[in-house]
Amino acid sequence: MAERRSWVLVDGENIDATLGGSILGRRPQPDERPRWDRLLTFVAERWGQPAHGLFFLNASSHLPMPFVQALLALGYQPVPLSGPADEKVVDIAIQRTLRALADRQDDVALVSHDRDFVEDLGRVADGTRRVAVLAFHEFRSSEFSSLPGVELFDLEYDADAFDAPLPRVRVIPIEEFDPAAFLR
Repeated sequence: MAERRSWVLVDGENIDATLGGSILGRRPQPDERPRWDRLLTFVAERWGQPAHGLFFLNASSHLPMPFVQALLALGYQPVPLSGPADEKVVDIAIQRTLRALADRQDDVALVSHDRDFVEDLGRVADGTRRVAVLAFHEFRSSEFSSLPGVELFDLEYDADAFDAPLPRVRVIPIEEFDPAAFLR
């Protein structure tokens, strides 16, 4: 019997657009981007099995080779895609991948905020495997919360994917409240 695996499916465009457009209000600097290797480590440690990353890229206009090489060095399999400008090639590929994973027993962690994946992720969340969404909590589609058995993790607070705190405002559970964080 084959070893069960975790697949980490990264919608890099979605995470980058949310980080730049909604959190920072500008294009992220290199040191403000997620440490993608930490997501693989987080999922592997959380679920106690190897995590394999697929990083989906829209390469319709160009293939960013330095970034592709960095992804390979971090243990990801880059998935460069191309298509007409009016097609969301990354979304289409992730949806197809989720459909293919529905026929397997592997666990799945989706890294995206996008509601376009709710239906396909719901098919994967059949109660026989672990399924998660990693995103910024306040920007994640609320529809993911309605999927039974899907774990919801925050990229910054749970997966610790950033080197420095992001300028986010979050609701703090009272048991986690530390006034020292505000008294600076």
